[in-house]
Amino acid sequence: MRPDRGVLVFDSGLGGLTVLRELAQLRPDLRLIYAADDAAFPYGQWDDDALAERVVGVVAGLIERLDPLLVVIACNTASTMALPALRARFSIPFVGTVPAIKPACERSVSKRVSVLATPGTVKRDYTQGLIREFAAGCNVTLVGSEKLASLAEAILRGEAVEDAAIASKIEPCFVDDGSRTDTVVLACTHYPLILDRLVKAAPWPVNWIDPAAAIARRASSLIAERGEATGLPIEAYFTSGKRPQPALVQSLCQFNVVAAQAETAKPPV
Repeated sequence: MRPDRGVLVFDSGLGGLTVLRELAQLRPDLRLIYAADDAAFPYGQWDDDALAERVVGVVAGLIERLDPLLVVIACNTASTMALPALRARFSIPFVGTVPAIKPACERSVSKRVSVLATPGTVKRDYTQGLIREFAAGCNVTLVGSEKLASLAEAILRGEAVEDAAIASKIEPCFVDDGSRTDTVVLACTHYPLILDRLVKAAPWPVNWIDPAAAIARRASSLIAERGEATGLPIEAYFTSGKRPQPALVQSLCQFNVVAAQAETAKPPV
């Protein structure tokens, strides 16, 4: 598998940048490509069947255009909805994203763990299955936030977001009934983008579990052949076809990401 063919990292918006960052650090020899389905963000507003069709269509179009050697679906919701269909359709490897419940429960001392996710991830049977399989002996609190991913995107676009707005979204994660929550799973790739704000808003210190590094390691393990470090900016595609505004351009630069040209930024759907 030639690393120069490229690895595609896909998300509904900007959350997959957290996975992209880890993969770029782990494998500087890889040609990385980022794609955000910003025309459909946030995915939580979509009906399940429509969303599955949307994700499969967009990712299929990207694969046909970009010919990646591997695709990372850096989104919990998209992974559960579309991965089986994508794997059945394409022979290239796919790496998905699931809530990191197993490592969270293994590391928790108080055995009180919260899973901070989108409402879609919270309601998935897959999430409940992970709890049944890996959370024995732990009290797990599921917290579905409708707005936190959007707040993370707003911050990257340079918009002002009050600390109180973030605090209100994470407050249900912190349970103290004689046994305090000591571990919070970040079950949406958007959330680590604003980890510093989450830490600031937390009523007490906890261990925040970000799955990005584990996802990057899994993707790397599937690409044994190594090339030379590219040193090139990572090209990003946005399904809306819109050029990012200056504040977002600056945020993208922190990830060594540049937007593709406007006329090619919108992939076929």
